Amino acid sequence: MKRRKIVAVVLSCLALVGILGCRPIGGGAGATGSSIELVAVVRGDLMISVSGSGSVDVVNEIDLSFDDGGEIEAIYVEEGDEVYRGQRLAQLVPLDEEALELAVTRAEAALMQTQYSLDKAENPFTDDEIEEAEQAVDDAEDYLDLADDMLRYALRHGSEWEVLQWQMEVLNAEIQLEMAEDTLDDMLNERDEDQIAVLKKEVTAAEQALAEARRALETEVLTAPFAGVIARVNVEEGDIIPAPSVSQVAVIQMIDNSLMELVVELDEIDIPGVALGQQAVIEIDALPELVLEGKVSSISPLPRLESGVVFYSVKISFDVPPASGIRAGMSATADVVLSDRSDVLLVPDRAVKYDAQGNPVVQVMVTGAEGASEIEERPVVIGMSDGYQTEIISGLVEGEMVVIEIPAETTQDSTNFMFGG
Repeated sequence: MKRRKIVAVVLSCLALVGILGCRPIGGGAGATGSSIELVAVVRGDLMISVSGSGSVDVVNEIDLSFDDGGEIEAIYVEEGDEVYRGQRLAQLVPLDEEALELAVTRAEAALMQTQYSLDKAENPFTDDEIEEAEQAVDDAEDYLDLADDMLRYALRHGSEWEVLQWQMEVLNAEIQLEMAEDTLDDMLNERDEDQIAVLKKEVTAAEQALAEARRALETEVLTAPFAGVIARVNVEEGDIIPAPSVSQVAVIQMIDNSLMELVVELDEIDIPGVALGQQAVIEIDALPELVLEGKVSSISPLPRLESGVVFYSVKISFDVPPASGIRAGMSATADVVLSDRSDVLLVPDRAVKYDAQGNPVVQVMVTGAEGASEIEERPVVIGMSDGYQTEIISGLVEGEMVVIEIPAETTQDSTNFMFGG
């Protein structure tokens, strides 16, 4: 990209020299040993960028595996196939169904046992036993009421012996009621909360074990987690694969070919101006007609040293156009745009000089009072520069001609270049 910029600037300068020519300053080229070049102030776009090269890689890549071991019953895709999210890719069947069915039965029995133990811990007495205890309290309360009534009657109409007898019955009824109430309270509140907490965890574990046993018995289907391309199929129909706890087998490798990234190496001098989200222009070496736009997605915090030069890896993400032909591993170049201006006044960098106070000035060709052309030094306010052209913020207008002084040796070299000697 930088090589193209340099060639474009050289061709522009040659065109201007060919059209306007070089004019001697003052008494002529022989008197001063230099010539001038007139260049028009133009409007255009200015971009400052840093370049780097690297290779294209996929952003989203995944190895797909089955959750259990078994036999590959079917494979529905081939390498290079484009698939949609949720599409069936492969199917696995269990090897020993009888053993898996037995495992399910045992898991069901274990769950029933733990649930029964939890129920007993939460409810140590049956509903009938609790109902009997509640009835005993009711009976004790009724007998106490009866004894109280009989005692009051004996106090009014009975003998001293009868009064004493019913006083004893009232006391006995109160004791029976208190015992019945204590028994009922114990039955309602006799729960071991620590034991219940442990049993709840055991029930959860038993439920998970049963779910695993049932899942192992089912036919397992591998589906695509996203839309993409099948990069590699590592198994064939009929292959036996172990359970993941024994060995993890990557059955199918998938990539998302709609989003890729270019990893470029940038010099430490260029990296301070690079930031996340900056735009980048990407060119693929194998596809010279294709120009892509991307964004800086990451900047490595760690450097890489090569032949004494410090580099930093920068990732640039970009969308892949359909049927573009881009593949992972292709070489590419990126221009990361640090700053750009649109529709600004531009002059060649060589036209900008500095006065004794260090302020920028430009030599402008103007028409004098008597109609003769003369050179005027004019102060300007400059903006950014890409090393070839400088932005003029104020001091010039479009179409004015700026003067560039060309040393005699440069003029001779340019003449030789243009006209072959």
